[in-house]
Amino acid sequence: MSGPVTPIRVLLVDDDPLVRSALALMLGGREEITVVGEAGDGEAGVNEAARLSPDVVLMDIRMPRLDGLEATRRIQALASPPRVIVLTTFDADDQVVAALAAGADGFLLKDTPPPDLLAAVRAVADGDPMLSPSVTRTLIDRIRDDDPAADSRTTRALERLDVLTEREAEVARAVGRGLSNAEIAAELFLSVPTVKAHVSKLFEKLGTTNRVQIAICVHDAGWV
Repeated sequence: MSGPVTPIRVLLVDDDPLVRSALALMLGGREEITVVGEAGDGEAGVNEAARLSPDVVLMDIRMPRLDGLEATRRIQALASPPRVIVLTTFDADDQVVAALAAGADGFLLKDTPPPDLLAAVRAVADGDPMLSPSVTRTLIDRIRDDDPAADSRTTRALERLDVLTEREAEVARAVGRGLSNAEIAAELFLSVPTVKAHVSKLFEKLGTTNRVQIAICVHDAGWV
C-alpha cells in the first residue's frame, strides 16, 4: 500500500481579502492541498514565501508596495523557489509575457472555475506550466513577429536541437504542441517520471528554464 499523499503547500498573495478568502475556501477543503499562509501585498508575499517555503504561490499582479511581477522575480531568486501561478483579471498578451519573463509557471484569470484552479495548482506543483496550447501559440507568434531575423532564428534553433536524441526530440515536439507531462506520457507510451526526466534533459541541453522556451525553439525550427 502507498503512504498518505503529502499535501501541496500553497501561499496566497492578493491585496483583496475577499479574493484571498475565496481562494482559501476553494483550496482549503481539499485533502491534497494545504493553504499555509496569506499575504496582502507583494513585499509581504516575498517574505512569506521565504519563511514558509510553499510549493506553489498564487500571486496577484496588481498590488501595493510591490506588484506581483516584481514579487515573482524576487521569489525566483530564493534558494529553493516555489512555483508561481500569476492571477489577473485581464487576459492580455503583454501580461502573459511579463509573467513568464518574471519566472511564473502559470497564468490564470481570477474567474477561473474552481475545478480548473485546482487542476492548475496540481499541474504546476507537478512541474507542468499552466498555459493552454492556444496561449503558447500566441506567445510564440508574438515573439517571432517581433524578431525580423526569422531565418537566423530557424538556423539557430535547428543547431540547438541537433544535440537531442530521437526520444528527446519526440518529447520536445510534444512540449512544442503544449502537451502536459501526463499527455506526453500517454502519447509516447512512457511513464510520467520518464517524461519529467526527458524534459529536465531538454532544459539542460537547450539552455532553457521553462517549457515555453522549449516550445519557441521547436517552433522556430519548424518541427511542429
